[in-house]
Amino acid sequence: EESKGRSMQSVISEAAVETSTPVEREMKASAPPRNIAVDAYRGFVMLLMMGEVLHFASVSHAFPDSIFWRILAFNQTHVDWAGMSLHDTIQQGFTFLVGVALPYSIHSRIRKGQSFGNQLAHTLWRSLILVALGIFLRSTHSEQTYFTFEDTLTQIGLGYTFAFLLAYCRSKWQWTALGAILFGYWLAWALYPAPGPNFNYAAVGVPADWHHNFSGFAAHWNKNSNLGQAFDVWFLNLFPRASRFAYNSGGYLTLSFIPTLGTMLLGLRAGAWFRSASPKIPVKRFLIAGTLLIAAALFLHVTGICPIVKRIWTPAWTLFSGGICLFFLAAFSWIIDVRSYRRWAFPLVVVGMNSIAAYLIADLLEGFISRSLHMHLGYRVFQLFGMALEPLMLGIAVMLIYWFILFWMYRRSIFLRI
Repeated sequence: EESKGRSMQSVISEAAVETSTPVEREMKASAPPRNIAVDAYRGFVMLLMMGEVLHFASVSHAFPDSIFWRILAFNQTHVDWAGMSLHDTIQQGFTFLVGVALPYSIHSRIRKGQSFGNQLAHTLWRSLILVALGIFLRSTHSEQTYFTFEDTLTQIGLGYTFAFLLAYCRSKWQWTALGAILFGYWLAWALYPAPGPNFNYAAVGVPADWHHNFSGFAAHWNKNSNLGQAFDVWFLNLFPRASRFAYNSGGYLTLSFIPTLGTMLLGLRAGAWFRSASPKIPVKRFLIAGTLLIAAALFLHVTGICPIVKRIWTPAWTLFSGGICLFFLAAFSWIIDVRSYRRWAFPLVVVGMNSIAAYLIADLLEGFISRSLHMHLGYRVFQLFGMALEPLMLGIAVMLIYWFILFWMYRRSIFLRI
C-alpha cells in the first residue's frame, strides 16, 4: 500500500531542513514504515463528515419513538453548546491528525536535503491555500466572496505555520507553548467582561428560550457574548460583505484557530511518540495521556473554570477532544498494528489517503449526485423500504459513489495535494 501514494501526512504537512541541530539530527533517522493506523483513523474522520448525506435526523423524525434512530441522529449533529457528540469529533480529529503527520513530513523533507527557507516558504504557501480554499467552499452559494475563517480548512491554515515552526523545537518547548496558548487564551476571555443580566441575547441571534448559556464565571463563554464575538464584529466587517456582520448563528469564531493550534500540537506530540517508539506502538502512552487530558478538562468544566464547548473551541475543549483523539489513535493502532488486523481497514485507508479530495467531493458533489440519481433512477427505487427511509437509502447510494470515486483515484495513484 506504500506504493499507492502518500497520505494526508504529505498532503498538508510536508517540510524539510538540512542543518545540524539535535532535533534535526534525530529527524534524519531511517524512515519508518507507513502508518496505516493513521490513514485508517483519518479515513474514519472523513467518512463521518461524508456521512451527513445519510440524514439520520430525518429518519429519526419519522420514527420519534425509536431510541436507535435517536442515538444515530444525535451523533450526526453538533451539540447545541457544551458537551460532545460523535459528529463533534470530526474537526478536531482532522486537525489532530495534521499534527500527527508533521514529524513524518518534516523527516521526509530533511532526508531530501531541502533547506529550511524553502520548506518555510512552502508551509506559508500551503497555509494561504488552505485559508483561500476554505473561503472558496463557504462562498459557493453566495453572490460574492463570503469571508469567513471559522471552518476546518481556514482554522488549520491560520495555525499551521506556527505548528510547523514549533515542530523544530524540543518537546519541552512544545509543551510550554501548548500551556501558554491555552492559559493565555483562557485568561483573555476571563478578563473580557461577561454579559450582564440585561444583555440583549436576541440581538446576537440567541433566542429567549435557549437554555444552554452558563451562569457565574462560566458566563464568559456564553454564545455570541464573548471576546471572540467582539473580535469578529470588528474583524469580519473589514471585508466586503453583502450586509454587516453581527453574529455567527452557530456561535463559531475566527479566534478559535488559537486553541485549534493547541490541538495540532497534541497531534504533533503523538506523531513524535510514534516515531521515537518505532517499531513499537506507544498505545499505553496514548491511553495515559488521553486519560489525563480528559480528566483535566472535566475538572475545568465541572468547577466552572472553563467549560467544554466545541463551537468556540475553549481550552477545556482542546484538552477533552485531544484526549478523545488519543483514545481513537490508540484503538486504531492496537487493532491494526498490535493485533495486525489490517484488511478490514482498507475502505478507510482509501478515503484517508485522499482526504482533501474526500473533503471537496463531500462539499461540492452531494447535490449533483443526488439530482443525477433521481433523474436517471427516479424516486421510487429509494422508497423500496418506505418513505421514511428514503433519505437514508439515497444517502447510502451517494456515499457509495463517493467511495468509488476515491477508490478509482486510489487505484490510479491520484492523490490530491495542496
